[in-house]
Amino acid sequence: MTQTFFAQVDLASVALWLFWIFFALLIFYIQRENMREGYPLEDDHGNPAGNQGMFPLPDDKTFRLPYGRGVVTVPSGQNPERANLALSRDPAGGGFPFTPTGDPMADGVGPASWAARRDMPELDGKGHPKIVPMAGNTQFTVSAGRDPRGLPVQAGDGTIVGTISDMWIDEPEQLVRYLEIKLDAAHGTGTRLVPLPMAKIKADRVKIKAIFGKHFNGVPRHASPHQVTLLEEDKIAGYYAGGLLYASEARLEPQLG
Repeated sequence: MTQTFFAQVDLASVALWLFWIFFALLIFYIQRENMREGYPLEDDHGNPAGNQGMFPLPDDKTFRLPYGRGVVTVPSGQNPERANLALSRDPAGGGFPFTPTGDPMADGVGPASWAARRDMPELDGKGHPKIVPMAGNTQFTVSAGRDPRGLPVQAGDGTIVGTISDMWIDEPEQLVRYLEIKLDAAHGTGTRLVPLPMAKIKADRVKIKAIFGKHFNGVPRHASPHQVTLLEEDKIAGYYAGGLLYASEARLEPQLG
């Protein structure tokens, strides 16, 4: 033999083309995997969108959840979307925000919206609830900063609505996620949680600007005194976030900073 097979082959060109083919297939695979949640696309009225995109939906894949939490099949087995929301569409054209028709904070729409997550707590790597109250947990103490327990809670309108009774901690992350408020009788019964970023701890009080005194009784409750579920967390966070816009009509107008 006087010639070899590779004598007439540009190996660099072959390697480059193999790379481009592999890269195109990788993009196709990643894009399809990215479509396991939120697809097929829908318009504002819940009807199938006219433009579904150039990539087809991926085949169903079933995930077996740990710690006896069952199975989840996506994309066909997604949680149903919330329906019959208290919203109206004023302009005829698309691209405009919807207008709340009731109490947006109670209805959970707009900035106060929440997703229909699973009504069970988030677990750590050992199958235990991640977020738990600090009361009765001797592993954690306040080592720095102000301990807010016992301080009065001041609403955005200056009303004192209760006192901080406990802190809820994320054990694996070792940080405070929520403050627990024991409401005064004039503003409701029982306790409510407030996300720590929504509270400002001062020397003599805890200020919650997002909502007013009349709103605290409407804060979504957590069913168990020992844990909070993913669904409850979403509703609680949405309620306070919605208050930043809906707590007062004055907040609905543009603000000059």
